[in-house]
Amino acid sequence: MSGERYTLGIEEEFQIVDPVSRELQSHIQTIFEEGKMLLKENFKPEMHASVIETGTNICENIKEARQEVTDLRNSLAKLADQHGLRIAAAGTHPFSDWREQKITDHPRYVEIINEMQETARANLIFGMHVHVGIANREIGIQIMNAARYFLPHIFALSTNSPFWLGRNTGFKSYRVKVFDKFPRTGIPDFFRSLSEYDSFINLLIKTNCIDNAKKIWWDIRAHPFYNTLEFRICDVQMTINETIALAALIQAVVVKLHKLIQKNLGFRIYERSLMMENKWRAARYGIHGKLIDFGKQEEVPFISLAGELYDFIDDVLDELESREEVNYIFKMMEKGTGADRQLKVWNESGNDFKKLVDYIIEETNTGIDYKPAIINKSNENNSNSKQTIL
Repeated sequence: MSGERYTLGIEEEFQIVDPVSRELQSHIQTIFEEGKMLLKENFKPEMHASVIETGTNICENIKEARQEVTDLRNSLAKLADQHGLRIAAAGTHPFSDWREQKITDHPRYVEIINEMQETARANLIFGMHVHVGIANREIGIQIMNAARYFLPHIFALSTNSPFWLGRNTGFKSYRVKVFDKFPRTGIPDFFRSLSEYDSFINLLIKTNCIDNAKKIWWDIRAHPFYNTLEFRICDVQMTINETIALAALIQAVVVKLHKLIQKNLGFRIYERSLMMENKWRAARYGIHGKLIDFGKQEEVPFISLAGELYDFIDDVLDELESREEVNYIFKMMEKGTGADRQLKVWNESGNDFKKLVDYIIEETNTGIDYKPAIINKSNENNSNSKQTIL
């Protein structure tokens, strides 16, 4: 594999949930100090105090990444349970109101709130970021340009946020619609070189648009501090298997594009506006809609495009030893994405959001050793379950 390591790093943002009310709980400070001792740098608070982020160490391969993700979820579930709380993995909470959530007391978050006001306060969303190591940043920009085409395909598989403020939004990922209110989001433009990319960043800093490159929140970016490409488009995944399948798919796309570059072969570059059309479709319909094949200039069912994507990366999977992990995307298409399963549970329960949150928590804890204690819910008033008004 030409000596390139293609390391992996995975970040996941989890909801902190009260297991009786099923509401988000702003208890990050309650468990943060203990969490720092337990998870060290692999655990950090986010802007909203009901959000916890975990991040793996640098992983050499997908098997190592699976172990790290599993260990982090296991430790976090145990830590939350010790404080009478649960963790849940969905791109949005089905009914909790962002206006009731506390902001973490940290200078960076205070600065963001002061700058962006209600758009920041309302940004109560939960994503997954995947880093793939690319030692040469110039080549990294070339790969980023080409990889943009595949972002809607990857995103469609990740959709896991159909609800917002107790409403069925009609989207498979409403998380991205909330995040769209931020500046410098979405699929980035084409950059002809690393110097052009750096000049763009420097111009934003010089004109006080940003104070550092971490305030570039694109769906994919060359990380400002590490030699990685960071994919930021995915909703956080309910299960470990889904997280690992998407990480393996992302890694394989990067490796395949790099191999083409090494052979002086290019991948056709399309306009950002066209790719944004596919992203909108992915957010709205997930894997059950059609995306545009810009080469054929026609709509194609996502399932067919997923097969074409698999064929595109097929020749690197055995080298990466990730075929089993990538093959799980077919299981995801068979049983439905997180959004599909959330909607199924919600519909079958008679629109009971509490049962839906219970399901999300159960799925989040699938595949870990620690089993949270069962909470006695016999006296709860189920009439408080919120119903959709759509």
